[in-house]
Amino acid sequence: MNEVDGERVTRLAAALKAAEGPVRILRGVEWPEDARDAFLRQGGQRLPEISYPLFDPSPTLVRLDAIRAELRPDGDPVDAWLMRIADRVASGARLLASRGTPEFLTHSRALFGAPRDPLPDEESNCLELAQLFHRTIGSLARLDLGAPAPACHLATSVAEQMRVALHERLGADAPEVEVVEHLSANALAGPRRIRLKRTACFTDRDMIQLLHHEAWVHVITGLNGRSQDRLPILAASHPGTTRTQEGLAVFAEMISGSIDLDRVRRLADRVVAVQMAVDGADFIAVHRYFVERGATPEHAFESARRVFRGGVLEGGAPFTKDIVYLDGLLRVQTFLSHVVASGRSDCLRLLFAGKLDLEDVPALAILTRAGLCRLPRHLPPWAEDLRFLIGYLAWSSFLGSVDMERVGAHYDGLLAAAPRLDVGPDG
Repeated sequence: MNEVDGERVTRLAAALKAAEGPVRILRGVEWPEDARDAFLRQGGQRLPEISYPLFDPSPTLVRLDAIRAELRPDGDPVDAWLMRIADRVASGARLLASRGTPEFLTHSRALFGAPRDPLPDEESNCLELAQLFHRTIGSLARLDLGAPAPACHLATSVAEQMRVALHERLGADAPEVEVVEHLSANALAGPRRIRLKRTACFTDRDMIQLLHHEAWVHVITGLNGRSQDRLPILAASHPGTTRTQEGLAVFAEMISGSIDLDRVRRLADRVVAVQMAVDGADFIAVHRYFVERGATPEHAFESARRVFRGGVLEGGAPFTKDIVYLDGLLRVQTFLSHVVASGRSDCLRLLFAGKLDLEDVPALAILTRAGLCRLPRHLPPWAEDLRFLIGYLAWSSFLGSVDMERVGAHYDGLLAAAPRLDVGPDG
């Protein structure tokens, strides 16, 4: 392994940060605010009319080529990390340049994957995981789980509660919480501010999910990344970090107990919708799918928009980002379980050092030893309690080694003699 040249790495990390600046994917695929009303006024029977401004990727690609020319192709983990970032930023630039064309899918898939792409075990895929969730939730049809909490909390009330929680935990580093008129989602977070859509209504569970997903992952990794003055690229939410960042955020919902079946169903629905679009379904068909899944026409439009923003409305080339929530969850969970089982719990906190991908961990461990990467100042509540986290992950790792098919066959035989019961929410 080559000795780390700190000045060189810092210079290249800064150059990558500058190169990725214009590549703002979510901003670049936004739709106009009046698109939903126009679509619904026409009864959902005509494709939205969406256009995107031209994006010239050439300046970004030229800068990235200059950076690549300085990187060593000798397997060094740090140079491999920098090269990987350069490649993904290049894919992001090409994605923006190809909006509205079939080529869009090629670059979206390079960044975020596709529902049928194999997961790390090289056998299962994200679509199968989504279908498993659907089957599991469908099997509960006879079980009264109780009505979900009503969505009755206004954005202004949620914002005030978040301000209190953020200042208690982050002090002077707490971001501003703003209620805004127009937003592509109900909430978006960065290290400086969290924005909530004024017209959104939230349940009690939504508020907890927002804290764990947006604040205790996206905000915290952003804050920690901003403190990495020797590695400024760790402050950038470039497209190569999306899968791990969203997977970590959904894992946070899971381990904190703030996720619920409705949230799981919505994440699974998105994966199925992306696959429908890959297979050729147009915007109207995907909108209809979300309505059939129980969404209002307005909410169905927003869900379908997530799938088609930047892509081809007639089908065949969607924006595949929405698979990363389940895909990333599986990758993060299995990574965390493995590092504990293999005696590498020293790597756990590195995941919060900034905006990064799981594949970046070896390079960041080297850079931490070299004094270039700072260990994170802020951690989520569940990651601070290592006694709980390591115990949970050790159990999770062992469970993953169990032959569940044999176990399942045993319990199928056991339950065959047990009649189904009508069980209410109180048991």
